[in-house]
Amino acid sequence: MKLFLLTRREFFVEEDKILSALFDEGLDMLHIRKPGAEPVFAERLLTLLHEDCRNRIMVHEHFYLKEEFDLRGVHISPDSEPLPPTFRGLRSASCHSLQELQEKRNQFDYVFLSPVRDSISNANHKAAFMPDELREAAKSGLINKRVIACGGIDVDNIREMRDYGFGGVCILGSLWQYFLPHKTSNYKELIHHFRSLRKAAD
Repeated sequence: MKLFLLTRREFFVEEDKILSALFDEGLDMLHIRKPGAEPVFAERLLTLLHEDCRNRIMVHEHFYLKEEFDLRGVHISPDSEPLPPTFRGLRSASCHSLQELQEKRNQFDYVFLSPVRDSISNANHKAAFMPDELREAAKSGLINKRVIACGGIDVDNIREMRDYGFGGVCILGSLWQYFLPHKTSNYKELIHHFRSLRKAAD
């Protein structure tokens, strides 16, 4: 299974070092999501990351960064800026219901389905799907390799997501809880947990 990662919402000093280390450990795709942030900070982060990582990066805002840094693609939301007709790259989107998944899954290269489990980073985001719903969606082919499970993903449920037919999982709170910006510069525990996630996904 592929491993996707959403960035923390804020930029922080050690971010480029951590992301570079995660790419070295086998991260398949990084989604840079920094709502409301000035594009100059994203530019700086991308400048600090090795060029070999750029084909594994998607951006959620400031789509010009895709061309400027030769990134993999963009993540589309309802309020996203329009893409130019000449756009070349991957396009992804998020779905929060099976109906929305049915509508969007063939319009994008891949889609996130969330939250499949109670969110780790946001206590208000509870699982939106019962296990039987996911099994039926997998049986009907609605969930396939281009659908990525998101929300509440951790070591103990990655294999379950594979059994449902998801092509990958997107992690957020399960990993970033091991590093608190502005409080520590040691990210060894975060890397150790990522290795556990990688092992579970293999």
